[in-house]
Amino acid sequence: MTESTARRVLVTGGASGLGRGIAAAFRAEGADVFIGDVNAEAASAVAAEIGATALALDIGDEASVRAAAERIGTTGGLDVLVNNAGIVAGGGTLQEVPVDVVDAALRVNVRGTFLMLRVFGALLAEAGHGTIVNISSIGARQPTPGLGHYEATKAAVDALTRTAAIELAPSGVRVNAVAPGPVLTPLTAAFASDPQAREAWESRIPLGTIAEVDQITPLVLFLASDAASHITGVSVAVDGGQLLV
Repeated sequence: MTESTARRVLVTGGASGLGRGIAAAFRAEGADVFIGDVNAEAASAVAAEIGATALALDIGDEASVRAAAERIGTTGGLDVLVNNAGIVAGGGTLQEVPVDVVDAALRVNVRGTFLMLRVFGALLAEAGHGTIVNISSIGARQPTPGLGHYEATKAAVDALTRTAAIELAPSGVRVNAVAPGPVLTPLTAAFASDPQAREAWESRIPLGTIAEVDQITPLVLFLASDAASHITGVSVAVDGGQLLV
């Protein structure tokens, strides 16, 4: 792919974990990648490492989202948006989880995804083309005690995916979601490094292992590609079969 035809891709939460893996995978395909992250220093470091462009972006803040859209829109536009940024913030049963933990997860995972779809969806619609891939979770469909607040936000992401898909379809914009099970990232490092906790989780997965980042990224790239040109409004599980049990 030549520089003149390179797709322009924004990955939110691209400075670490799954987002970093997704950004690197798009760069390996020759895309021009923007790494949007609330941690500007980390975004700059990763961007320098993989040859991308860092973009300070707090997806829960409307002014920050609009500033990012203006910067991208005035420097060549956008072809692909990956709404990856998300947080768990904490845990506990619905009776025990602190309300500030719930508010933090809602701000990023729901408000942030909504704002990105609102602002960047309009940018793509105006251009008359583009794809959006939201990162959801199988937790939207399968409850885990102590994570109900997080799973509720991911159910909202699935709902926003369907609504955005049907609203943006007339403009030539496709919207889908990828719903991983647990993935080995800094977000899951605490429990993954505990042999008992990891064994307990992997016992729920028919294929027997927690996913690696590079087992998730191919589906993101596929849904963003022309090969998926007749797919919109779906949330595809990548969970080693966990939803089967």
